[in-house]
Amino acid sequence: MPRKSKIRSESVLYFISCCVYNGAFCAITGKTTFVKRHLTGEFEKKYEPTIGVEVHPLDFFTNCGKIRFYCWDTAGQEKFGGLRDGYYIHGQCAIIMFDVTARLTYKNVPTWHRDLCRVCENIPIVLCGNKVDVKNRQVKAKQVTFHRKKNLQYYEISAKSNYNFEKPFLYLARKLAGDQNLHFVESPALAPPEVQIDLAAQQQHEAELAAAASQPLPDDDDDAFE
Repeated sequence: MPRKSKIRSESVLYFISCCVYNGAFCAITGKTTFVKRHLTGEFEKKYEPTIGVEVHPLDFFTNCGKIRFYCWDTAGQEKFGGLRDGYYIHGQCAIIMFDVTARLTYKNVPTWHRDLCRVCENIPIVLCGNKVDVKNRQVKAKQVTFHRKKNLQYYEISAKSNYNFEKPFLYLARKLAGDQNLHFVESPALAPPEVQIDLAAQQQHEAELAAAASQPLPDDDDDAFE
């Protein structure tokens, strides 16, 4: 008999955004755009006034049945000095996202990771570098090392082009299920891509990322940018 998946039919997913706020300047990572690519989540979103977030239910169909991720979009709350523990406390998994065109968002990743792990111990976490469709990226693939230090899964994504959209969710679903054979049986309902990604250039970035994985880790993340 096939082994039954341990995953619950509805799983909670919290989006932790790396947001840089300095006076009137706020650089965001594109997490809201990422969530809204999934049409089901956009049509069925609900606002939770008690904590000030939009909750997007994202449905994925797998060989183990339907999985629904409840994605919490913090809608800029983090720019007021961090998120309250209530944003994290029931999280079963997380995506930490930074913007490859804004170096400071990557430098804030350790802060978001620390706060998340303080409240939610031992949950699966994916690190995502968004906006890889932009040519003038400030965080090169080989400079992304934090995931190696913390044993996190890392994906390069492009919300506007739908590039690698499903990979973070598939990784988290497998972790929650405890089943590496879990797979999606149909493509998620995504909005049409707004931009086209240069696949040849991105394959080069992915090759650089793979090559960097065999190199010694820098003592400090700032060393990777020298």
